[in-house]
Amino acid sequence: MRMRLSPADSLGWCSSVMLVMFVGLLVFPIGCAAERSSGLPSVTDEGWQPWQILDTHTGRMLPFSELITNLKEHDIIYLGEEHHNPYHIEAALKVLNQLVADGIEPTIGMEMFGWDGQPALDGYVANNQSITNDFLEQVRWKQNWGGTYDDYAPLVTFARDRHLSVRAMNPPKPLIRRVVKLGLDQAKQEPEWAPWGILQEDIVDDPVYRERIVDQLKRCHGGSEEHFRTMYEASMVRDEGMARTLVTTQEEFRRETGGPRRMIVSYTGGGHVQFNLPVPKRVARRLGGDIKQTTIYMMSFEPGKTADVQALIQDPIADYIWLTPMGKSSSAKPCR
Repeated sequence: MRMRLSPADSLGWCSSVMLVMFVGLLVFPIGCAAERSSGLPSVTDEGWQPWQILDTHTGRMLPFSELITNLKEHDIIYLGEEHHNPYHIEAALKVLNQLVADGIEPTIGMEMFGWDGQPALDGYVANNQSITNDFLEQVRWKQNWGGTYDDYAPLVTFARDRHLSVRAMNPPKPLIRRVVKLGLDQAKQEPEWAPWGILQEDIVDDPVYRERIVDQLKRCHGGSEEHFRTMYEASMVRDEGMARTLVTTQEEFRRETGGPRRMIVSYTGGGHVQFNLPVPKRVARRLGGDIKQTTIYMMSFEPGKTADVQALIQDPIADYIWLTPMGKSSSAKPCR
């Protein structure tokens, strides 16, 4: 089981203006890299190029075939993207295509859809229909994610064409916005929470995770202590919600008898997989550690970003780093 529960990343989202302000923290690592222990190989510049895959345990480059062999040993594969980067969609499709070719039936979990859009998502995947404005309305695309749907359509179309399931990972965005505005305790008193079954959920505070997120918010953005608190609480709700989705799916697999090998491929922003702390740690907690998980952090790369890659290997951001060409979101800079 390739899990490192080391210091966390910055995650979060919020309503209206704060969503834009905080979006960079969903994608980039935070803080400074720690030194690796003397027992691990030193990191050197190997002349890295886009489309290379780096194993952070050894620092070496892996051929894609070896990556797939390693991935197939796990129950859940986490792919962490830069939002709206077409090369990261391309990388995800390469993994999915190979898994299917090898006789595995992956279920795709997507951060971009909320639970309230699951019925429409199921209907689309089950039927050979085209994307319409009605579908986007029913799946609540604008409310729960926004931006160009075409950026993420290839993943959903892949699932439809191969009769695979897609799971909406997120609690509905209106619930998250209420947490940002009111705080968790007050938001949970509102009637909108009851239908989703999360009033009974354990929303587990993680002091290390909290410290890293709040510190990042204070250094990178303005705001009051109260607002930082509610944004952190919203982060917990969202991560727990995504973890619940994955755990529910995994438990369904375990009840099945016969049929093809099942696996979950989780597709979220890179912030939700960094250092295994946000979603993967909560999944492991919910399953009592009885789960094999692995993480891939996808990163736009050009020669000037070599030092960034070295830092992400020294303080391992994921089990693997997949370098890709620069996407349209790649001009944004991490706040340190």
